[in-house]
Amino acid sequence: MVQMEEIPLTNQRVLIREDFNVPMKDGKITHAVRIDAALPTIKQAIASGAQVILMSHLGRPREGQFDAQYSLQPIADYLSTCLGQPVPLFQLGQTPPVKNPGDVALLENVRFLTGEENNSPVLAKQLAALCHVFVMDAFAVAHRAQASTVGVAEYAPQACAGPLLQKELQALHAVFDAPKHPVLAIVGGSKVSTKLKVLTHLLDKVDILVVGGGIANTFLAAKGYPVGDSLYEAELVPVAKQLCAQAEKLGKTIWLPQDVVVATTLADDAVVTVKDCTKVLPGEKIFDIGPRAIQDLAQVVKHAKTILWNGPVGVFECAPFAKGTQALAQEIAHSNAFSVAGGGDTLAAIEQFNIQDKISYLSTGGGAFLEMLEGKTLPAVKILQEVQN
Repeated sequence: MVQMEEIPLTNQRVLIREDFNVPMKDGKITHAVRIDAALPTIKQAIASGAQVILMSHLGRPREGQFDAQYSLQPIADYLSTCLGQPVPLFQLGQTPPVKNPGDVALLENVRFLTGEENNSPVLAKQLAALCHVFVMDAFAVAHRAQASTVGVAEYAPQACAGPLLQKELQALHAVFDAPKHPVLAIVGGSKVSTKLKVLTHLLDKVDILVVGGGIANTFLAAKGYPVGDSLYEAELVPVAKQLCAQAEKLGKTIWLPQDVVVATTLADDAVVTVKDCTKVLPGEKIFDIGPRAIQDLAQVVKHAKTILWNGPVGVFECAPFAKGTQALAQEIAHSNAFSVAGGGDTLAAIEQFNIQDKISYLSTGGGAFLEMLEGKTLPAVKILQEVQN
């Protein structure tokens, strides 16, 4: 892919697709991490003397209809403050309010536009007509083949990858294509079914695969251990058995806890008990890994040279069941390994345990991050590669 810094941008109208889909409450931004992550790209374009047009989606409004609660006006106001200059909001069809080098404007929510989600060529051409150069910088939506991510790249005079997109791809490249061994992947979550493709793909790539949460319960059941009334997927026990057999054949390790923390209810005042994995009783539910498992996992993390983290090992949002994920977070924070973490629950845990600056790379990608873990090629990446050929 051609990168943004390879293209002369002076006096060029540059359209940058960012991900400003941030949480809002009462018209106010409550968490601006995604906007902040895009600021270096925007500042680089300004410094290059470009006339900058930004675009993004926000929420899930009904396509083709304006809905004030999903307007990007609060984003425009926030950007104005961060950049120290006006960032006017405009509608598609209006003349973009950028006249001089360094000017910045923001296109209103692309999901208000008819044809965005089904990648309409008509809309894609309208967006492409706004610019001389299109920059795809939003990794978080790179898995969506939409007019503002894929179609516009096809019709723009020039299309390239932005620095933020490049960073995400380079971080995952360091894990999958050129990692230092041993490679450790931690995959948590409630269901094997939602992470099955991830687990299958990672087994070929990593040396040790740690499974946590409800996923671990399904694997424990596959080993013949009792899981009581824990969340697990009985219909996927045969699949878990196959993955364990495949790991053995490949000489890989699927890590499971030896002891667990159980309770009958998920509550901050729950009465908890530590149980060996062989002794979980009917009525008991597994909500975290136990102290022996924490010690064992700490050693696994210490020896890793590359770490990929996607999902907690317990219900960390609930105080009695946070110890496992907290210990894991602290071990990764103190590790010298190259670490990449992504996924909503993982980022929430990293924030809760305040280790944001101790992870080598934090991915804000969500669905795109998961699809990369599944080994898929992202449509917005594919089109950037194709338009250069």
